[in-house]
Amino acid sequence: MTPARSGSAAREAGRARNGGDLVVETLHALGARTVFGIPGQHALALFDALSRSELSFVSSRVENNAAFAADGYSRATGKVGVLFLSTGPGALTALAGLQEAYATAVPMVVVASQIPVSGLGARRKGMLHQLDDQKASAQNVTKAQFTVHHASGIPSAIQDAWAAAITVPQGPVWVEVPQDVLLGEVVVPPVRDAVAIPYDHPPREELVAESVRWLAASARTAIVAGGGVRRSGPEAQRRLRRVAELLDAPVVCSPGGNSAFPVDHPLSLGSWVEDRHVTEVLEDAEVLLVIGSSLGEITSNYFTLEPRGRLIQVDAEPRVLESNFPALGVRADAGQALSALAQALERTAGAADAAACRDAGREAGQGAGPGEGSGAGPGGEPGGGRGGGPDDGGWVRADWHGRSAAQVVAEANRRVQERLDGQDLARERRFMADVRAAVPGSMQTYWDMTIAAYWAWNVWDARSGQFHSAQGAGGLGYAFPAAFGGAVGLAGQGRGGTDARVLAVAGDGSAMYSIPELAAARQHHAAVTWLIVDDGGYGILREYMEETFGQATATELERPDFVALAASFGIPAEQVAVEDVGPALERALAADGPNVVVVQTRLRMWAPSHAAG
Repeated sequence: MTPARSGSAAREAGRARNGGDLVVETLHALGARTVFGIPGQHALALFDALSRSELSFVSSRVENNAAFAADGYSRATGKVGVLFLSTGPGALTALAGLQEAYATAVPMVVVASQIPVSGLGARRKGMLHQLDDQKASAQNVTKAQFTVHHASGIPSAIQDAWAAAITVPQGPVWVEVPQDVLLGEVVVPPVRDAVAIPYDHPPREELVAESVRWLAASARTAIVAGGGVRRSGPEAQRRLRRVAELLDAPVVCSPGGNSAFPVDHPLSLGSWVEDRHVTEVLEDAEVLLVIGSSLGEITSNYFTLEPRGRLIQVDAEPRVLESNFPALGVRADAGQALSALAQALERTAGAADAAACRDAGREAGQGAGPGEGSGAGPGGEPGGGRGGGPDDGGWVRADWHGRSAAQVVAEANRRVQERLDGQDLARERRFMADVRAAVPGSMQTYWDMTIAAYWAWNVWDARSGQFHSAQGAGGLGYAFPAAFGGAVGLAGQGRGGTDARVLAVAGDGSAMYSIPELAAARQHHAAVTWLIVDDGGYGILREYMEETFGQATATELERPDFVALAASFGIPAEQVAVEDVGPALERALAADGPNVVVVQTRLRMWAPSHAAG
């Protein structure tokens, strides 16, 4: 990272401040400490201002990878990722990376330069890098877009962008500043006071009450925990567990919500959203509670999910609500909604317990026989505290056709494993187990769009770490640059050793998108280990084509020597057999700085699991 310099250097040298200084000062006042990006001609004032600031600059080699790096930084640290881009080609090259951040609700502030003010408005002046409407290009991949036309508007625009980025649903926000505004001398005093407050999205009281009424009357409730739960943090995850236990409800996590619910909990269906046996549990629920998920293509098991009961859908993005199924839509932050639901359900549970005690006392006074009117107490079976009914202030006992929720979960999990056992997948399952065993439980991992990641969506237990993947937009080349950004962020928090190290997993096809960032990782001495699974092509596309057309076309790739390629950047690397991936990862993860592990093998997908059987 570029060494920080005093923010007063320009004044001490008698140098006039400009619009670039205003950008950097505002970002610092808002809490930014790290900036990702690549210099460009129109943006030079931005980068010059960095040299007079306390912000650290992290240099990438391709703008798309710089966007991924800022995304990975934000996911690892929980802070806003900041990205500087230059006009035209530089800005456009970053759009695919911003699409991933937008789809996965990652908060970022993107500051892009623009052509001079006189060229704005689609006038064809022939200026370098000129687009008819650069901001319009960003509209599909950012939450909001701002164009600043004068220096005095810079602090307010960036402050507003920051507030929008951290308001749920979070996401990247675009601010563009013309070259002449960045270069122009300013009379605005140095920015010291900038505050960005997110807009709050608690659930409405009547929607919480109606949700609890539905849940109390349901004998079979199941829960889908999406990315919104995981992004809301540990407290939201604790509330999710409390809600699940109060309702005695099976829980499945979407790929984005991976490990939001403990994998080893007796109510956990893990993340096998792509398995028909899990889909059947969700379909059988009288009430399906979906929190922080759109029930999109993957989570709905490729749109084969057909809920037979009622659906409650909680999401901070109003466009998500009822986008795929009719539902009681609750527009709210997942964490706040879970807190409100947990409190309301606890009150209802307390009222039900009190009513049950009163009933038991009356029956005892009337000489009721043994076992009569006993109901299900707070720890009773099978309902785990659910007794009474909605008409008497209590709730319906959990009953999955005579079985407890834990029994239903155990049966579904057993059937998932049996289905896998019936296929020749020993190599794939051992590979995933070996990687999991080698990776420390608290380590953050980043996964590209590769067969290993498709397995990880369903089987990876993040434990106390975090699982990040490119499943939002599904583009190639995410893992390594995002992991690089994550490693930079963790180091900036003062972490060291394995606490600062991250793992990236990619296939050989997606790895080729990211090779230039080996130079960035070396330059910044990032603690990132890159596991490349080399199968000589686009493995998942090969499988799709063979399944659909009987043959694969245009999926095979000429293999580079990844070990020699890494070595050319001065980065240690080794190639190992698939059965030796565990020890190789343990060595790499214990090392210093960036390194690469290459495994040449062909992993396979399981048979399509959205079909019955």
